[in-house]
Amino acid sequence: MLVLLVQVNMLHILFFLSTLYMMIEIGSASMYTITSSQLIKDSETISSNDDAFKLGFFSPMNTTNRYVGIWYLNQSNIIWVANREKPLQDSSGVITMSDDNTNLVVLNGQKHVIWSSNVSNFASNFNVTAHLQTTGNLVLQEDTTGNIIWESFKHPSDAFLPNMSISTNQRTGEKVKLTSWKTPSDPAIGEFSFSLERLNAPEIFVWNQTKPYWRSGPFNGQVFIGLPSRLLYISAYLNGFSISRKDNGSLVETTYTLLNSSFFATAVVNSEGKLIYTSWMNKHQVGTTVAQQNECDIYGFCGLNGNCDSTNSPICTCLTGFEPRNVDEWNRQNWISGCVRRTSLQCERVKYNGSELGGKEDGFVKLEMTKIPDFVQQSYLFVDECKTQCLNNCNCTAYAFDNGIRCLTWSGNLIDIVRFSSGGIDLYIRQAYSELREYS
Repeated sequence: MLVLLVQVNMLHILFFLSTLYMMIEIGSASMYTITSSQLIKDSETISSNDDAFKLGFFSPMNTTNRYVGIWYLNQSNIIWVANREKPLQDSSGVITMSDDNTNLVVLNGQKHVIWSSNVSNFASNFNVTAHLQTTGNLVLQEDTTGNIIWESFKHPSDAFLPNMSISTNQRTGEKVKLTSWKTPSDPAIGEFSFSLERLNAPEIFVWNQTKPYWRSGPFNGQVFIGLPSRLLYISAYLNGFSISRKDNGSLVETTYTLLNSSFFATAVVNSEGKLIYTSWMNKHQVGTTVAQQNECDIYGFCGLNGNCDSTNSPICTCLTGFEPRNVDEWNRQNWISGCVRRTSLQCERVKYNGSELGGKEDGFVKLEMTKIPDFVQQSYLFVDECKTQCLNNCNCTAYAFDNGIRCLTWSGNLIDIVRFSSGGIDLYIRQAYSELREYS
């Protein structure tokens, strides 16, 4: 009798445990999806399967406005915001699927749509579910086919995450780019953006509205060669950046991946245009680096044909063979007017003065460890061929060579040259023969 009673009690315990397990499984499933029969209230969140990312409501510092966003680990690391331009004024908002089950929407207390994923021209015979991937990507996905019909990675805010693509379509002009917050308290679109540019030799730009503010230098197959060495530590944790071309080459995109799942990193363009790299190891923050740390990191700080070196005083000098366009401004450390060439190049002397082409030909002065200038032209010549091509082209004013990109040349004035204490590549600047003698 006692044995029978123990067996019955054991059965009850097993039944209780199995029921509890099923409830946990069901509960955890509902924590990372939104379906047509669900809504997420202001006090609730959904999570990625690894609980690293959450989608929910938050208020930035110094404001009670409510926004829907995604964060990594905690709300101090917001990586995406839905209703950037239309904050909720109270905690009555909800996140749910639209009536036609094709869009994720944010509703206010009056059930008015204040944000929508805005999927158009789409009709599905299948249920659509929103869920948060372990990459931090919020997706709308057909349950049966697995087709993704919308994703937050294609509509980023201010953060560049692993496996996300920043892209530019040369044919349509469309871009997937980052846009800064307006202020640290207001996630509305601010003045700064982050995009992929100069697509023949792609590089990343930060823009202040329509003016370039910072650039990475071209990509050489491994790194962006205009990055200072303090930023290259990140590569120890990355599989690396990559550039790919799709749609017959018209779509160019860059992405980066991580060495393993224990490491995570973000690049955020903040409301002041600063590009901030933050890294975590095993979900513990291990580093933060700002791309722009001195005036040389600001695009074109020393003007045309100027060279910026943060270890020098003054910080700006004219390139060898050049002199200030406006000496008084230059002496007041107003560098905006830049520098002009002291001695005309051979082609110019022939064109304007009728000089003999047989005179002493131009040569090159080497500037070591540089962030090379903007507006580069790329070709697949070897180093000796690169030099010869530049010398034979009257319009060519400088060249450089990188094993990953090969031959790089410039025409006209040179802008945004920075001298590094380490890293960078050598830049060869064209000079008249008389300047070469003085330099040597």
